[in-house]
Formats: sequence, structure tokens, C-alpha cells
Amino acid sequence: MNSSLVGKPVIIGGTSDRGVVSSCSYEARMFGVHSAMPMRMAKRLCPNAIYVKGDYDQYSKHSAEVTQIIDAKAPVYEKASIDEHYLDITGMDRFYGSMKWTHELRETIIKETGLPISFGLSVNKTVCKIATDESKPNGELYVEPERVQPFLNPLSVSKIPMVGEKTGMMLKSMGVHTIETLSKIPLETMLSVMGDSGKTIWQKANGIDNSSVIPYTERKSISTETTFEKDTIDIDMLQRKILGMVGELAFQLRKEQRVASTISVKIRYSNFDTHTQQKRIPYTSADHVIEPIIMELFKKLYNRRMLIRLIGIKFSNLASGHYQAHLFDDSLEMLNLYNAMDRMKVKYGDKAVIKAFSI
Repeated sequence: MNSSLVGKPVIIGGTSDRGVVSSCSYEARMFGVHSAMPMRMAKRLCPNAIYVKGDYDQYSKHSAEVTQIIDAKAPVYEKASIDEHYLDITGMDRFYGSMKWTHELRETIIKETGLPISFGLSVNKTVCKIATDESKPNGELYVEPERVQPFLNPLSVSKIPMVGEKTGMMLKSMGVHTIETLSKIPLETMLSVMGDSGKTIWQKANGIDNSSVIPYTERKSISTETTFEKDTIDIDMLQRKILGMVGELAFQLRKEQRVASTISVKIRYSNFDTHTQQKRIPYTSADHVIEPIIMELFKKLYNRRMLIRLIGIKFSNLASGHYQAHLFDDSLEMLNLYNAMDRMKVKYGDKAVIKAFSI
């Protein structure tokens, strides 16, 4: 950690004017800077900020350290993203005290990792999430059951999880600015205006969230492989096939809101000898980041000049996350391109948009 940056406006992301803000300190947020903002706009809002290129390898390392501490102490926990966990400590108050236990867990994490940690403790995941946001930076907040609605009421509707920019604008166009106003709208009205999502948002505004904490499981992997009808040595065709497979898996990651930190290539020769190469990378789900690394691994693997029977690609060490937050050198145009392509694939099928070189 760089203690010299404490208390200063810091912006993390692509350092060129075409880059995108990945994250920023609270001092920078006071100027209106936020994640996913074009870097050129951030520079106008906060011209004296310190700009730092992201190091996702370090983020992954610290995330694993925090998860390891939680795993050793919490009865049930869900790793919702690289920097967010939900814990179910139901019944802990009978033996130890929920607030005392959570406070001591936070102190342990701070002591062992040196990281600032915030938490919110309350009756369900929605209220805990909002309470955690309100306790930042580096604080803790307990919202007792009888205080849930008084706590939520004065807050902006934008504080509700799943209320993004478009939904927020729609609500504000209806004259809804606070959670209290939203909570008092008849449910039938929310259903007619916004459908099922309107019901979910209305429930959250009323402190209702029955979703359970999903126990954390070991990270899994996704993979694909192709066995050729006829063994081949056509390098151009093999490379096109590999890149097409990368595109398919990367889209699957983005659709599931996941990122990977290990990629592998497997080839099987005509004599059934099978070889693999893998490499750790910063968490991502972007084709153009993975493609050159995959091709590098393939070139290392294919050194016998024999006919190839099978080729496979595997992404492993998965975590929840959005790739947009981690491509520090990407331009806004690149992020918009991925979003547009993914929307077309979701609507018309995985093959609706493919890169020309993979045909």
C-alpha cells in the first residue's frame, strides 16, 4: 500500500484521455468522479487528481487473503465479487453477539491485511449492502430491525441495488427521489410501469429481501474443445478455430458476469499424445486481452509439427465481476463495442456477431 496517497484524490484506470475510470478514492468522488466515467471527463472534474494504473494481480491477491480469513471464521458466506462478501450469522447473537462478532472479524481483517474494510449489519442482503455503502470509507454500521425503514427512507433511490442510471432517471421523472417516496407508491403502479423489476425495487425500498446467502464454493472453470473429423496441420485454420473458441468462452463469462485469471490451451496429436500450457493473467473476460496470450501458448505447445487431432481452451480461477471495471487501458469506445456485441448475441444467439478472422 502507498500511504502517501491517503487522503488525496486518486483516480485508477486507463491513463490516456480515451481511457475509462475503473475506481477512485472518496476524495475524487467529491468532485463528481465515478467508475466507468470517461477519463477525459474525470480530468476536467478533478484536474489535480493523482492518476494510477490499476494492478489487478494485486487486487486478486488481497481478495484471496480477505476471503481466506472470512472462510476460517464465518459459518456461511457468499463471495459476491472480488471485494464484496455476504455473511449469514443467524443465531450468533445468542452466543456471542452479532455486532461484536462482526466488529472483531473486521478488526482481524484490517490487522492481517492492512486493508480498510467497511461492513453493514442488518436483517437482509439489501439493507446490509446499503448500510455498507453508507459506512464507507472504513466504517461499520448496524441497522437494527426496527430501524430499517427510518434508515432507508431519507436515502436517494440510487442507493438501492439494481437501480442504475436509466432506472434512476425513470423514477425521478415520476417525481420519486427518495426511498421513502418509492416505498409508498402502490405496488400495482410499480408493476404496471416497470413490470417484475418494479416489484423487486419496491420490495427493496420497503426493506424486503428474501434472497439467501449462497455458500461460497471453489471457483470452477469453463472450457470448450474440438475434435477434428480429419487430423490437420493447417495452422491458419487452427488459429482461426482457437480465436473463435476464445470469443465464445469470453462471451459466456461476460453473460454470467464472471472473470477468469487462468487460461489454458490443450492440443492432442494424431498419436493421442496430449499437451497443455496455461498462464495466470489479471482477471478479465475480454477477447482482445486473452487472444494474444492464447496464441502465445499455442505457439509454445505446437512444436512437434505433427498432425493435430483435438484442440481445447479452458478458462479457470473464476470470480464474479464485470470486465469493464478491470480493463484499465480500454477506451470508452471499446467498452461500448463489447456491450453492443453482447446485446446482439443475447438477443439473436451466440453466432449473431463474430470476428471476421475466426470465420
